[in-house]
Amino acid sequence: MAALNELIRKVENPELRAQLQAAADKLVKQKKFGLVFEEHLPECTLLYDIPVRKGLKVSVRNGKANETYTVLKIEDGIAACLPKNSKKAVPFAVADLVTTAELGDPIYPCLQLLGEVCNAPDGELWHTLIEADNYHALQLLEYLYAGEVDCLYIDPPYNTGAKDWKYNNDYVDGTDEYRHSKWLSMMQKRLEIAKKLLNPNDSVLIITIDEKEYLHLGCLLEEMFPQASMQMVSSVINPAGVSRGGQFARTDEYIYFLTFGRCAPSPLKLDDDWRGKIKGGYKDKLRWNGLQRSGTATLRADRPNMFYPIFVNKDGTRIESVGESIPFSADRSTVKVPEGQIAVWPIFPDGREGRWRLGRDTLIELIDKHYVHLGRVQGDRASITYLAQGEQAKVENGDFPIIGYNADGSIIVDESGYEARFIPGTQWWITSHDATQKGTKMLNDIIGHRFTFPKSVYAVHDAIRFFVANKPRALIVDFFSGSGTTLHAVNLLNAEDGGSRRCIMVTNNEISAEERKGFEARGIQQGDLEWESRGIARYVTWPRTVCSIEGHDVNGNPLKGNYITTGEREMPMADGFKANAVFFKLGFLDKTKISLGMQFKELLSMLWMKAGAIGKCPVIDVSVPDMLILPENKMAILNDENRFRELADQLAQHPEVEIVYLVTDYESSFVAMTQALEGKKTYQLYRDYLDNFRINAGRNSR
Repeated sequence: MAALNELIRKVENPELRAQLQAAADKLVKQKKFGLVFEEHLPECTLLYDIPVRKGLKVSVRNGKANETYTVLKIEDGIAACLPKNSKKAVPFAVADLVTTAELGDPIYPCLQLLGEVCNAPDGELWHTLIEADNYHALQLLEYLYAGEVDCLYIDPPYNTGAKDWKYNNDYVDGTDEYRHSKWLSMMQKRLEIAKKLLNPNDSVLIITIDEKEYLHLGCLLEEMFPQASMQMVSSVINPAGVSRGGQFARTDEYIYFLTFGRCAPSPLKLDDDWRGKIKGGYKDKLRWNGLQRSGTATLRADRPNMFYPIFVNKDGTRIESVGESIPFSADRSTVKVPEGQIAVWPIFPDGREGRWRLGRDTLIELIDKHYVHLGRVQGDRASITYLAQGEQAKVENGDFPIIGYNADGSIIVDESGYEARFIPGTQWWITSHDATQKGTKMLNDIIGHRFTFPKSVYAVHDAIRFFVANKPRALIVDFFSGSGTTLHAVNLLNAEDGGSRRCIMVTNNEISAEERKGFEARGIQQGDLEWESRGIARYVTWPRTVCSIEGHDVNGNPLKGNYITTGEREMPMADGFKANAVFFKLGFLDKTKISLGMQFKELLSMLWMKAGAIGKCPVIDVSVPDMLILPENKMAILNDENRFRELADQLAQHPEVEIVYLVTDYESSFVAMTQALEGKKTYQLYRDYLDNFRINAGRNSR
């Protein structure tokens, strides 16, 4: 409808314009089923580091990004530009233009190194921050890690009506009649690529949102991910509440969890905040279940084969045997009881005949394992309990050491060292998730007042931990990384359990609406150094990453206080983390120069990431080396296939190299070299790279 309304406004005849508008308005009011929204094509990205030249698509600086022109020629600093859907060229000063890419245009990305922090020089683990529009960054990540990501955690703009996000270089606010559909269109395009990153057999997508868009987002996720299991959690992030005029104060937000394949939350040791008000709570004891069925389907008639006698000695101290189930028509009084024994039946206090939870054979098996306990016997009734499979596992894996046996033969265990592991409910009211105390205050202590409303690092840590606690080498991606809470949380999780999970964050380098006004008033434009230095990636996300890893604030002062951890060991914030991180800006390359092998240096960082980002990112002085073997990065590159034999001989001395890039124009040569490098994973440059982004461009534009 947005495009239709724009066309209607161009109709010169006022009567016809009014009739068309009335018809369009009537169309909008018609009932639609399912999630229907404007796609708002095209969405555009401004490429400040690509010079304006003939044939490129451009926009006017500080104008609307989707109002694009094609450069016909450039003379004396003036570009003749052809507007879209027009045949008349318009002149612009080249300095007033910026190269523009519509989503769906082929792009050839690279990673330009901006900085690094190394607090574990002997470690292989390197996290990554990428400054970029996240759509193009996702295209790159699809090339690097399709189907390999274990956890996608994102905290997208909530579309509250404030100027908190942009669409086509314009802030979207509450006055924009299409703000909901623009938001959904923006999310859909990114999620379409993001789902290709996830491991389809075992991964999770986690998205936080508030009440402004949670219904729309839920419908979108159901539509886009029909194969996923989806659940929503309500999480209290502001216990004091944010007042809403004439409404209830807002205390919580929502978290969607979409799991794929066999992925499921793991039972964890959790503190008292997580135990809630569940009847009986989550006890740090071995849990014995009552053998008599309670709840639903509790009667003999419901499962006649579960109605059988259990014979105990007259003292009521030991189970002697288990009888056969009797027909539903038979009276239990007709069952012969062995001499000196008592028959115990599943009878309710009011005399109704119930049933047992377990079949006869299963019960006998558990008695033999000492997993059945006989309680007080009263007539033909008794309190009998048993260990379900989960509790049996806790005994058998040593969580509850056996220290003896009761008179009835059931086990006695040591419960003193056990803490319950459990999966909590869907209402989280956790003290450490307070965004004010553990988000804003913590971030201000690190970098000062540079960012509003960051997440609590513990809220992110906990949401992720349920799914990667048993994946110490998980790959975690956040493409709406904001202040950088996700990487901070991953470092904390690694420090707690010794894991080496890797985090990739993506954020743009936007500045606030107020700062934008101030810069523009002074003639400072986006792309200028002063403007870029105050963007979120460079002014917030990266400084936080460096400071949290090294354990100091932006002024070099040691951080105060300790982290709240899941273990008993205190973790002073001033100790930082044994971790490394690298900071890139997404750049764009010329396809022709790539195919000629002229931009190898520019692609090396990306090849390092594709090989697993192991060890320090390599930097070289030589433009195009014939051969490059990098054992510390577990990768090698061959630019001159005439030296393949030499490469193979050297790789025999470096079994740690796992990835080999082979530059050749011929498929047959690539196949032959791959076969000769049995056991190595190989990629054909530059065909593999060029084909990926050309094909993706067409596919992702749909």
